[in-house]
Amino acid sequence: MPGAGAGEVGAIVVAAGRGDRFGAPKQFLELAGSRLVDRAVAACAAACDAVTVVLPPDVEWDGLPVHAAVAGGATRSDSVRKGLATLPATVDVVVVHDAARPLVTPQLIDDLVAIIVGDPEADAVIAAAPITDTVKKVRVEFWSQGDQKSTRVSETVDRSMLWGAQTPQLFRAAALRAAVTAHDAATDEAMLIEAAGGRVLIHDPGAPNLKVTTPLDLRVAELLLAERG
Repeated sequence: MPGAGAGEVGAIVVAAGRGDRFGAPKQFLELAGSRLVDRAVAACAAACDAVTVVLPPDVEWDGLPVHAAVAGGATRSDSVRKGLATLPATVDVVVVHDAARPLVTPQLIDDLVAIIVGDPEADAVIAAAPITDTVKKVRVEFWSQGDQKSTRVSETVDRSMLWGAQTPQLFRAAALRAAVTAHDAATDEAMLIEAAGGRVLIHDPGAPNLKVTTPLDLRVAELLLAERG
């Protein structure tokens, strides 16, 4: 049963991006016969009591039945705020997931729900993975002419405590409502909880959960889905 033991669980699938880096709104591209956004909505619907999808202003929802479909805002936080406003007041835990991560599974969402429910002091729990690359902090220096620049390494960062944030990200509904009201500039909602002094937990999905940002990512996702069978 969706949300079992957690009160009601609602999901916001964020699909309002313009796809500037990809060259098109990638969330509406097909992956193995289904659009990226449809895969994200289906996984959330299987694990949650209500799903809202947030879309570009000029797009109408034509996928699986959802609780609500709304137009996004000027910023990511504004889009999440608009999606949050549509969820039932009885929702206790909110899932925020990017439509560009099509490999999400209902099991991953269930695992995250169990973690946040199991820690009464947690305001959020997010999917993330340890960074495996060596990380360099760089400095951009302009030449004396002022119109040319070079980039050089200023230091190598200890990666032992560095993780790459993903979605789904789960929040206690009250904490998320307060955070998106108080702050706006953030690349993910966990940042808003952190800024408010909240407690954010982390969970490694243990399986690829890539974000499609380039055509190559789409090909990799196809291969990973094929391996899943």
